[in-house]
Amino acid sequence: MLKLGENQKLMIDELTPHGAYLRESPERGKEAQGASPERVLLPKRYVPEDAAEGDPVDVFLYRDSEDRMIATTETPKLMLHRTGRLTVRETGRIGAFLDWGLAKDLLLPFANQTARVHKGDEVLCALIIDRSGRLAATMNVYPYLENRSDYHAGDWVTGTVYEKSDNFGLFVAVDDRYSGLIPKKELTRPIAVGESVRVRVALVQPDGRLSLSLRDKAYLQMDADAERLSEYLNREGRIPFTDKADPVRIREAFGMSKNEFKRAVGRLLKEDRIEIGETEIRLKRN
Repeated sequence: MLKLGENQKLMIDELTPHGAYLRESPERGKEAQGASPERVLLPKRYVPEDAAEGDPVDVFLYRDSEDRMIATTETPKLMLHRTGRLTVRETGRIGAFLDWGLAKDLLLPFANQTARVHKGDEVLCALIIDRSGRLAATMNVYPYLENRSDYHAGDWVTGTVYEKSDNFGLFVAVDDRYSGLIPKKELTRPIAVGESVRVRVALVQPDGRLSLSLRDKAYLQMDADAERLSEYLNREGRIPFTDKADPVRIREAFGMSKNEFKRAVGRLLKEDRIEIGETEIRLKRN
């Protein structure tokens, strides 16, 4: 059976002025008695110079601009149901067209975009077969990510944000390959779909998916947060609110949760570096 979107080893069935017609080898094809073998054209420019009928050829199968299945000896940047980064060549009325290493660009329909893309963008996507039987790209890569990695809690990893959920947080493809999530409560700053992030593995779920955090473990992060507040105080002289302030105000000012802010303030207070008034925190003057 000829497989769209995959590499296959096929046999040259017939050489013509237009190229070579390929088919599965007889022992693999096993056509029914009297049935014509399924064949696909390998255009002349891809046919090896010394090719002969019966020779095997490694090819990739896709559809040309006239929607005919066709073979090529070129290797695309993405295989069926695999994820990877492709560059947007152009955008049009039906979606974006991606450079995937073949003569015909790969369509990323608007319906398959989790965020609008523009010419020159590098997009994390997966190769799929759409409802019409054509190869297409999708930015909804979740079904095609792997759940089993070699990472452990505490490891720092790099990933690409591929989807944002108001309920759950940010979905991240770690190494553009493994399934991860930054929970909503862990978000300390705005992050856009497509952005690359450096994150800590907070937990490896029983099914292998990774729970991620933008920040270090609390006891380590506290020192960094305290120094950040200290630098701010040295520069500005005061923080115009206390640790009783609204969590949104704290996050907007310092990218910390209210608990993280309170821990950092507590560290500075313990070290006798600040004093807390009714409406502000001031650097302590010795």
